[in-house]
Amino acid sequence: MYSGRQDEWAQPLERENCLVDRIVLEGMSFSGRHGVRPAERERPQEFKVSVELEADLSEPGRTDRLEDTVDYTKVRAVVRQVIEGEPAKLLETLAARIANGILALPNVVAVTVRVAKRPPSMAPIDAAAVHIRRTRA
Repeated sequence: MYSGRQDEWAQPLERENCLVDRIVLEGMSFSGRHGVRPAERERPQEFKVSVELEADLSEPGRTDRLEDTVDYTKVRAVVRQVIEGEPAKLLETLAARIANGILALPNVVAVTVRVAKRPPSMAPIDAAAVHIRRTRA
């Protein structure tokens, strides 16, 4: 039972009581030239990306050290490189490239990726999006 002492929170558990920990980066926005139609590739358009990573976060929870967790800046760099990089026709391709890049980072067990855009040819629409989940083999 919790006694109310703040130092009690800092004590590591004898054994961790979680099955899956998650890191979520929501609403990253980058410009890219992707789409099936040539007009979509002529001018950059905005792509919104959200990712949810699954990793064991018990060690960084104990140590408070960046090297024990998944570095958010590296995740963001993968997303940016894919969206601002080589053109793709499909959102599915972009999501798969992002997932593969994130799974290559240390400690990541699985990743869920959502890639969305607002195609002018489909207006009015809030977004066309793809949502995929991939795990390490």
